Amino acid sequence: MPYIEAGSACTGEGERRTISRVTDLGLDATITSFARGVQSDVDLALECGVDGVNLVVPASDRHIEGKVGTTRDGVVERTVELVDYATDHGLWVEVIGEDGSRADLDFLVELLGGALEAGADRVCYADTVGHAGPDEAAEAVSRLAELGPTSTHTHDDLGLGMANTLASVAAGADLVHTTVNGVGERAGNVALEEVAIAFDHSYGVETVDTTQLYDLAGLVSRYTGVPLPPNKAVIGENAFAHESGIHTDGTLKDERMYEPYSPEKVGRERRLVLGKHTGRAGARAALAEHDVEVSGANLEEVVSRVKELADRGKRVTDADLLAITEDVRGTERERRVELLDLTAASGGATPTASVRLRVDDDERVASGVGSGPVDAAVSAVREALGSAADAQLDSYHVDAITGGTDAVVTVEVTMSRGDRTVTVARSDADITRASVVAMVDALDRLLVAGSEPVPADD
Repeated sequence: MPYIEAGSACTGEGERRTISRVTDLGLDATITSFARGVQSDVDLALECGVDGVNLVVPASDRHIEGKVGTTRDGVVERTVELVDYATDHGLWVEVIGEDGSRADLDFLVELLGGALEAGADRVCYADTVGHAGPDEAAEAVSRLAELGPTSTHTHDDLGLGMANTLASVAAGADLVHTTVNGVGERAGNVALEEVAIAFDHSYGVETVDTTQLYDLAGLVSRYTGVPLPPNKAVIGENAFAHESGIHTDGTLKDERMYEPYSPEKVGRERRLVLGKHTGRAGARAALAEHDVEVSGANLEEVVSRVKELADRGKRVTDADLLAITEDVRGTERERRVELLDLTAASGGATPTASVRLRVDDDERVASGVGSGPVDAAVSAVREALGSAADAQLDSYHVDAITGGTDAVVTVEVTMSRGDRTVTVARSDADITRASVVAMVDALDRLLVAGSEPVPADD
């Protein structure tokens, strides 16, 4: 990653502290700050110790006259002065023509050409409002690339961010502005992960270590609070999930049958999903992951019930599949862990919870504290189970399935232990109870699959 825009120094003191922390990391990259076309922004960026600035100046008449209240000549003159000022202070400079896709192209060339002549290191075509199509982007970039190093900055308001990026690169751009997960104003910027895999897969151009893309996406999603759409390319949960009977059967015969590239390439794993399109091959494979074999009429009945459950709008989990199979075979599931009672309180300074569990033939009571009632209850469960609760919580997802203050929520957890993974969903008006029951049931499924005892910790 050769360039990182760490923030906008003019935003405030908190932003400047963050930018300064990034510059102190000693990364092998040019660290920059966004800066408006005013000297004070450049000065604030200098205070943060950045290597450069992304200097944004108005390019369209709408921005020049309506926002800044100046003229084309005034913008050109001011831009040249700021480039000269920034470079005199040792900064790397990229000049971005804001709203460039709606600017008069001849003026855009004049403006950014003047910036390069003044000493800017590169210029950038900016489709600030996601207005352009690929042909327009290519025409503008081809003109700018004749002047010097040119970047491209695209937004996805028309769903064309990726198309415009590829068109820009084909026209001569040698640097692409991206954000992880496409996070950005309105419909967002073009996504780093999509650009990286497109260059790698379609053009054989390596940009970043693609195996880290999924973990990076999850990290950014957690810290920004912006969830990832399940059908998002590359990093969405459904990107390598197969439900259709035809697709599942083909995938089991040849892993690449319905995939353009292997999930491992972007740090993912392939998943077979249960739903109304599930066929015999998919159900058989899903059961095999839990060392359960079903065939003949029993398998047909399992598939039929899975479809029936999915038709009612329910997401079919591993636990649902196993419960259906047990019922079809007429076998009663052995339970090793069961929640008998739960009490949680969060009115005091520290949320607390206590649980009573049946573990094999014993009853155990334990308590825990946490950042909230759910966290405290989960801590209590882990305390009660001791080392047997060393399973990893891979995902925790909550959906409200009714409205109002008494809404029923569905909590879905995915947990893994060793080479086994199980997903369980439970619904309740009490989110704490739904969470704990789902976790206990998941742990129970994982422990039943093993044979080791569940010792009580001293």
